[in-house]
Amino acid sequence: MNTDLFQFLRELRAHNHREWFHDNKKRYDALHAQFVDCVQQLIDRIAAFDPEIAGLEPKSCIYRIYRDIRFSPDKTPYKTHFGAYMTGAGGRTSPYAGYYVHLEPDGAFLSGGVWCPPQPLLKKLRQDIFDSMDEFVKIIEDKAFKATYPELEGEMLKRMPPGFPPGSPYDYVLRHRDFIVSSSKPESFFCTAGWIDRAAEDFKTLQPFNRFLNYTVSEFFGKANL
Repeated sequence: MNTDLFQFLRELRAHNHREWFHDNKKRYDALHAQFVDCVQQLIDRIAAFDPEIAGLEPKSCIYRIYRDIRFSPDKTPYKTHFGAYMTGAGGRTSPYAGYYVHLEPDGAFLSGGVWCPPQPLLKKLRQDIFDSMDEFVKIIEDKAFKATYPELEGEMLKRMPPGFPPGSPYDYVLRHRDFIVSSSKPESFFCTAGWIDRAAEDFKTLQPFNRFLNYTVSEFFGKANL
């Protein structure tokens, strides 16, 4: 990856309309091809410590740059980032916890976990986390994990959800509506040699978090545990 991708996205942000994109389609195609190659390399490296990832194809993981504007007040036609979600159960459409790479000018990051689960799954995730809170907290408070992924992110309830006792020192965990973490990165992280190896190491740190969540997701959907 090089600075050309971020430059293209900056220009797209300033000229987010079909005429500009059409005129720069060859640039996009070349950058997209590079991104596909990078995602394949990431898949190969992640599969070394998370076998569920083996065999994924980049096309099942990479999000389209075209926005769905049918029900959105924002009618700009293109996303201003490149993104890919890698998980062993369906790629970008999967409800399973996985590994996400997001390339955007002044907003690049790596992340993972379960985002926006349906209410029944969210309820089960909360219950399983509550039942194994010591194990879950050990994962997210691990020194190496916390250095890379400082805190749980996503939307939170103002109060403890029904069915759980108030006053727990970890009530902030159970009030979450998403169970995701992220690691912000400067653009330079993705523009230097060896970034794929460094990203894979960060994802390796994330793997116990994903594994914990995926036991619940797998059970919820009636599949064999990961």
